[in-house]
Amino acid sequence: MKQLSSAEIRQMFLDFFKSKGHDVEPSASLIPVNDPTLLWINSGVATLKKYFDGSVVPKNPRITNAQKSIRTNDIENVGKTARHLTFFEMLGNFSVGDYFKAEVIPWAWEFLTAEQWLGLDKDKLYVTVYPKDTEARRIWHEVVGLANERIFDVEDNFWDIGEGPCGPDSEIFFDRGQSFNDVAEDDPENYPGGENERYEEIWNLVFSEFNHLPDGRYVEQPHKNIDTGMGLERLVSVIQGTRTNFETDLFMPIIEKTEALSANKHYNANAKDDVSFKIIADHARTVTFAIGDGALPSNEGRGYVLRRLIRRAVLNGKKLGIESDFLYQLVPVVGQIMQSYYPEVLKNKEFIEKVIRSEEARFRETLDAGVALLNQTIADLKAKGESVVPGATAFKLFDTFGFPVEMTQELAEDEGLSVDMDGYQANMQAQRERARAARGDAQSMGSQDKLLMGIETESKFTGWTDTEDQAVLQALIVDDALVAQATAGVAQVIFDQTPFYAEMGGQVADHGEIIDADGAVVARVLDVQHAPNGQNLHTVDVEGTLKKGATYTLKVDLIRRQKVSMNHTATHLLDTALRMVLGDHTHQAGSLVEPNYLRFDFTNFGQVTADQLQQIEKIVNTQIWRALPITWKEMPLEDAKKEGAIAMFGDKYGDTVRVVTIGDFNKEFDGGTHPDNTSALGLFKITGESGIGAGVRRIEAVTSQEAFEYLNHQEALLHQVAAAVKSEQLDAVPAKVASIQAELKASQKQVESLQAKLAAQAASGLFDSAEPAGDYTLIKAQLQVAGMNELRQLADEWKAKQASDVLVLATAAKGKANLLAAVSADAIKKGVKAGDIIKAIAPKVQGGGGGRPDLAQAGGKDPDGIPAALAAAVTVLAAK
Repeated sequence: MKQLSSAEIRQMFLDFFKSKGHDVEPSASLIPVNDPTLLWINSGVATLKKYFDGSVVPKNPRITNAQKSIRTNDIENVGKTARHLTFFEMLGNFSVGDYFKAEVIPWAWEFLTAEQWLGLDKDKLYVTVYPKDTEARRIWHEVVGLANERIFDVEDNFWDIGEGPCGPDSEIFFDRGQSFNDVAEDDPENYPGGENERYEEIWNLVFSEFNHLPDGRYVEQPHKNIDTGMGLERLVSVIQGTRTNFETDLFMPIIEKTEALSANKHYNANAKDDVSFKIIADHARTVTFAIGDGALPSNEGRGYVLRRLIRRAVLNGKKLGIESDFLYQLVPVVGQIMQSYYPEVLKNKEFIEKVIRSEEARFRETLDAGVALLNQTIADLKAKGESVVPGATAFKLFDTFGFPVEMTQELAEDEGLSVDMDGYQANMQAQRERARAARGDAQSMGSQDKLLMGIETESKFTGWTDTEDQAVLQALIVDDALVAQATAGVAQVIFDQTPFYAEMGGQVADHGEIIDADGAVVARVLDVQHAPNGQNLHTVDVEGTLKKGATYTLKVDLIRRQKVSMNHTATHLLDTALRMVLGDHTHQAGSLVEPNYLRFDFTNFGQVTADQLQQIEKIVNTQIWRALPITWKEMPLEDAKKEGAIAMFGDKYGDTVRVVTIGDFNKEFDGGTHPDNTSALGLFKITGESGIGAGVRRIEAVTSQEAFEYLNHQEALLHQVAAAVKSEQLDAVPAKVASIQAELKASQKQVESLQAKLAAQAASGLFDSAEPAGDYTLIKAQLQVAGMNELRQLADEWKAKQASDVLVLATAAKGKANLLAAVSADAIKKGVKAGDIIKAIAPKVQGGGGGRPDLAQAGGKDPDGIPAALAAAVTVLAAK
């Protein structure tokens, strides 16, 4: 077998299919674009859905890629098996309505076995097929020449994810020999496709020939597709002859670096440490690539996944004796391994390291809090004579503090306790159901639209230079059917050319009119989208008569177009300004360009300060006032990259691209519309900045007339404030407001002083009124004070005087009840807790609360229940 590196294998795969007429699709970001059904890109086909569901017809129906992917559904198995990973690369070749089984099966065999390619031993390859797919079996046997006894029927070989494209598949296995196996030679599972370690699945060929309808029926697709997937890590393991994925050149440098950082721990020394080494190596790759693509740690969605992976890696580093931040130090190692195909990792190394190190430090603080919670739980259980950690506590340790449940079990067992795993699983299932409900019913892939896919007429967009054109109506669609004429209602139309911009890249579609030869408006354009074959598909409201083959004047709403174009230019200026102020790590994460405002989403680790927003705003306005010319030209993709043109996040580009240049300030790949000069924008004003997700910020802004109107409105509000504070000059308003605030602060202090005196008066003799309650002494009272602050002050006095074992106070303020409980240190040692008392008595005032063992508080809706709450305190304490 050839000795090949992982980089060589990846490139060889792409070169092979390029030789078969495939276009190489670059690996897309791990963060899905316009796909709410996926948290992460999880396969090679995930980024090609638009081709497979027919919403877009590709320029070349033959595509190949090496796609970085993340799957976390089996995260608990990572490190414990030979194959489970969270981050992996999927090699794939795809046919969109072009070749099918007769071509793809022999090609797969050629790539795997031919000497000029991988040169695998043919006698070690086996395949599985769907039992009803006799055609695939025939090709494997008669064309490839594979013996029937090496072709296995497997009922599960049918790829189906619900509604949408589906079909049978054929898996290819490599026999690594019985020495690799974990089952006996005569075990029923010892066959290709069985549960064993001997036969390694290296490639899956999916024959997408059916459409799964909502009613459950399977019908043939108009265009049959091929979708294959080969895990690079598994293939490298086979070729490099390693026992698991982790001994390959994709992981070993990370493991070796971890060894150097550990407390003299070594890989392959013992199984327990090996699991930790593998988890760290896998998670280091995942978080490095995910953060590099714009994801940031948080408590939800992708951010939650990242946080969990980082914490899991840190916990396993702790098991290897690593007590300081270390995971960030593995980022350059990951970058060096992958630099041949993913040079961006090393380019963004410093930012990725910063994010990971910050999260590591934060978790070390959380880790101590989690350990404290578990220790307190164990102590409480032992005091009560109980021996099972509640499932809810184990889940909280997992969900809030990042403790794997196995670690909770280990720590509990060290103290002679067990964990309620049924309760833990119930909490886990409830979380999954909440997540499933949050995702909604969005379908992973739509069905092909045969009618639109079949329209191949040419349609040229002229709107970069023109807003009015003569055009011939080529296709007219009413109620999902091609018609020759329409006289009323909504229709879809395609012309041989059009000045109407189709919605794309965040820029909304043009609106306007369709005018006949007599000068009458016969339809109004409501929306424009791209049809599967790339034409601009106009949705129109028909007011006259539209006829296929007739010539019409297409007239864009000029004012709307101008406003949209100005806001589009503003997003380009803003994009560059953000990089200048925040750093090169930030990139666009979405945009919306409307006539009246623009919205720009971008990645950033942390909030954007008011000073930074001012800098950004000033930079953009400076470019507007410089009156920079805006030009565009089409050029080869590689030439555009050499010129430094910026590619927008998530976009795909063909061999020829349109590059828009704004003076000496900005150069981007762009298919939208712009004015001829930045001076057309007049003015740029940021109206809002906010966080919309983990590591994603949003700026909203206006230009031109809307910016002028916004500033006028702000000035009018300032005049109102000036009148309210009796300031004759706007410039004097800040000083006047500051003066009023100082007066208010002084008045508040005076009020607080008076309230303290009233509280002291109300509490006169309070600490002399202790009464017995079981084995304890209790002071309880309802006082007429301003609120909870005053009750806490009295609790401090009580604590200093050690007037009783327990204090329970209440007051009615602003129509609500406030309750406070305090417990002495001696009473706490005997099992009395303020939180328990508050939770028991708060329902009497229709409220709830909690707190520490020594101090707790509650609020309630019913002040009339205060006497009952105080009486209940006696009962609760007596029961202790």
